Amino acid sequence: MEKTLFDDLSARINEALRNSPAQDIEKNLRALLASWFDRMDVVMREDFDVQRKLLEQAQAKLAALEKRVSELEQAKK
Repeated sequence: MEKTLFDDLSARINEALRNSPAQDIEKNLRALLASWFDRMDVVMREDFDVQRKLLEQAQAKLAALEKRVSELEQAKK
């Protein structure tokens, strides 16, 4: 599947290069790549890292709350 995706990307880039004037190549490639990445649900590394840190923080808070609830339940007995 990955080979066909890269073949599709290569074909689109080649088509963009053939059909656009030299001054518009960068703009067209950026738009093409952005469109392709959007279809692939690709996220930027920075966004991924931010979300991973938020998840780690949430997991740490959840573990602390679970521990506290357990302690409170033990104290009631």
